[in-house]
Amino acid sequence: MVSEIRLFIYRNTFHACKNSIFRWGRQGFLPLFLPFDIFRLPLSGKIASNYITGNMKATRIMTALVVAMLAVTVSAQTGLKKVYNEEIDPMEQIDGALVKAKAEGKFVVCQVGGNWCPWCLRFADFITKDTTISTLIEENFEYIHVNYNPRNKEAEAKAKPMLRRLNNPGRFGFPVFVVLDTEGKVLHIQDSSFLEEGQGYDKEKVLRFFRNWTPEKVKSEE
Repeated sequence: MVSEIRLFIYRNTFHACKNSIFRWGRQGFLPLFLPFDIFRLPLSGKIASNYITGNMKATRIMTALVVAMLAVTVSAQTGLKKVYNEEIDPMEQIDGALVKAKAEGKFVVCQVGGNWCPWCLRFADFITKDTTISTLIEENFEYIHVNYNPRNKEAEAKAKPMLRRLNNPGRFGFPVFVVLDTEGKVLHIQDSSFLEEGQGYDKEKVLRFFRNWTPEKVKSEE
């Protein structure tokens, strides 16, 4: 005799769930619990009985896997250096960077994001450890981490003038990079998703971005 049971399982596969968790920092929210779909599976005899008695155990295992992946992600995030100063006024920070950049003939790159964003911290760690990239940045840019925290109403309100000044770069997600010339004019807004590779960043893509917006390169195109 054929029996029909409804198994409540996560909509996403294990792989999709993993990617969703790893990507949560960019979107600013965490999908702790994903919706459920109901699947009808025709089962008979002992198989049906085993599914019925083992259903709750299977659900607990899946939940444990999701929680474990979450723990790994959070652990990886907390292992990265927090580079955003949450106390400084972002407008004053940009003004200070422009003064230094103008004196040295450099441009300013604002990496807008926050310590709440794993992808922001991951990028900071990536460019610090790669000497080719870090040297290119040091020679051509005044590089600053401009804090924006949509989870804190007070911090978000304080950052609104900064976002307007930088042509509202948050529409591209975080981190987002804004290149300013020596007068503070926005030259370019870089969507960081185009610099990614897997669960990290691609060296050649990152180098291409910075090389295309050095003072020398921009002036040669004028």
